[in-house]
Amino acid sequence: MAIMGTGLRRVVTRVALLNLAYFGLEFAVAIAIGSVSLLADSVDFLEDASINLLIALALGWSLRNRARLGVLLAGILLVPGLATLWTAYQKFLVPVAPDPLPLVLTGLGAAAINFACASMLVRYRQHGGSLTRAAFLSARNDVVANIAIIGAGLVTAFVWNSAWPDLLVGLGIAAMNADAAKEVWEAARAEHRSATP
Repeated sequence: MAIMGTGLRRVVTRVALLNLAYFGLEFAVAIAIGSVSLLADSVDFLEDASINLLIALALGWSLRNRARLGVLLAGILLVPGLATLWTAYQKFLVPVAPDPLPLVLTGLGAAAINFACASMLVRYRQHGGSLTRAAFLSARNDVVANIAIIGAGLVTAFVWNSAWPDLLVGLGIAAMNADAAKEVWEAARAEHRSATP
């Protein structure tokens, strides 16, 4: 069990650093091209970095304390969705399509990072309860979101030069994060009930 904990701590620390590094890159591109979906996804990278750092800190905690942190993480998972909604509202006011080439290339990079993170976490998704479940769900959902970002860029480039593909993907990312938050909340509540004598 100690070996599993050491391996998990190493993996979540690596995942946190990868997420933090790509957050900076994706955020800069999102601002430069005015992309709702990239901005939402960049905030999501920052959230994933935070979750994985918290997991690394909480590995030795009791089941009850891990469950409490799981409830907190469920709330954290909602943050990117709220940021997306605000950015989408602003984009409705000024509906300019983002440059599709940086959108596609940044989406490809994000998908590669998230796929690598999900691959590292898949082995541990059943260990550590709601904490590792939160990390795995975030990485898994982010791969799907990144594929949608790439699709939005391709649609904008070749089919419909509009802000709408980017906006719709951004809102989809918000919905996926809300669903992940619900799953983590349910897992944390189940752990809390198990820890209660």
